Parts: sequence; structure tokens; C-alpha cells
Amino acid sequence: MSNATAEKIGWRQRLTRETKVYLFNFLYLAVVLGAFNWYQRLILAEHNIQYLEYGIALIEAAVLAKVVMIGDLLRIGRRVKGRPLIVPTVYRAITFSIWVGVFKFLEHMVRGILRGEGLAGGIDELMSHSPYEMLAMSLVVVCAFVPFFAFKELAQALGEGKMFELFMRRAGDK
Repeated sequence: MSNATAEKIGWRQRLTRETKVYLFNFLYLAVVLGAFNWYQRLILAEHNIQYLEYGIALIEAAVLAKVVMIGDLLRIGRRVKGRPLIVPTVYRAITFSIWVGVFKFLEHMVRGILRGEGLAGGIDELMSHSPYEMLAMSLVVVCAFVPFFAFKELAQALGEGKMFELFMRRAGDK
């Protein structure tokens, strides 16, 4: 096999793997954020307040899935590797929540600049959210990340493909 052919196969395999990881991240986050979105909608409906921002969860999930992949590429949260799985799970959930907060801040800054309001406009927009709303979203992200990273850490400990095999095949199949 020539070097160019091996490189092409490696590139395709890498693209396929990255796509699968992104889709897993997206689907998990879409389900969790969608559930919280529906929770918010149902609570507000009890008080006769209409809530119509259903697509926000999908957009947030798409962005967060990519932010997580960038964080993984930068090896964020990998300082505690080799310890009992609870340690890297909680550590990564917290560090990635901070990472998401940094991206959220940058998102508002860019939005302010694009609207011609400058960095101050972005900060004003960010600060227009109530502290309770920001705390609630932070809690949602941390709570979403704990099982997310527990699953990822366990999958890594078991080895490539083993977690998928355990979840997707019947008990009697080999």
C-alpha cells in the first residue's frame, strides 16, 4: 500500500471517528438540554406563561458538542488521568463547564462587536441575564456533564468499541 493511500485511509477513518464523536456529543446534549427546556416550558405553563424557544436546545447542543470536542483536542481536564473514574469524571465536568462559560463569554463579545456595540455591548448583553438564570444554566451544564464524562471515562477505560458493544448487543450474542 502506498504512503498516499495509507494517508487517505487514515484521513477518512479520522473523519468518520470525529463525526461519530460529534454526533454522540450532540445527541446526548440535545436530549438533556431538550429535557431541561421542556421542564422550563412546563413550569412556566403552570403560571400561564408561554415558552416558545424549543430550537434553542438544539442550537446549544450543536455548539456545546463542538466546544467539547475542541476542549478534548486541547486536552482540558486530563490532569487527573489514572485515578479512580469518579475523580476525572467530576474534574472534567467542572473544567468543561468553565470552558463552556469562557466560550459563552466570547460569544457575547463577538456578538457585541458584530452588532457594532463593541465589547461593552457584549458585556451588557451578558449581564442582562439575571444571576439566577446564569446560575441555573451553569447547574444544568454541570449536571449534564457528570454522566456525559462518566460514560466517556468508562468507555476509555474499557477500550475502543467495548462500551458500544455492551450497550448495543444482546446478552447472548458474541
